[in-house]
Amino acid sequence: MASYALSRLTPRAREIVQTARQLLEREGPDALSMRRLAAQLGIRASSIYEHLRDKQALEAALISVGFEEQTELFEQAVHRSDAPIAALTAAYRDFARRQPNLYRLMTERPLRRDLLTPGAEEAAAKPLLDATGGDRERARAIWAFAHGMVILELNQRFPPGADLDTTWRKGIDAFHGTG
Repeated sequence: MASYALSRLTPRAREIVQTARQLLEREGPDALSMRRLAAQLGIRASSIYEHLRDKQALEAALISVGFEEQTELFEQAVHRSDAPIAALTAAYRDFARRQPNLYRLMTERPLRRDLLTPGAEEAAAKPLLDATGGDRERARAIWAFAHGMVILELNQRFPPGADLDTTWRKGIDAFHGTG
């Protein structure tokens, strides 16, 4: 999928964001500094600011791309499922497990919505909102459950041998009133 968030940037800014994504996934959100990024690109840190105004703009571009990727995954999950909430939460878990550092960047800090690609966050939320029949509070509750489960899993906070697949299933069943 071509990224709308990236297409809005200059070619050099796209390269900066793509290199930042590699650095982020390799070393984590705390390693994402303009100095480290410049070293990866073989340029001076000040040169980055000619293309992205500051670190928050860089992070917002990464988060916008993440939301676009989630949108595609969530739409695919819903499209081929007769249990859309279970499919969405499975896609959410898979996204976070495959790219934990992007996931952390997207969820563990205050979100500068004013810097995001317009509509990116809403597009990622839409499949879940649709799956709940437009019930925003139910969608938020499901998202909060999924995020809590994912972050606990990523941080290895469950006891050894915990059956997380069953825990996920029971949690989703509870939203259907069956578990």
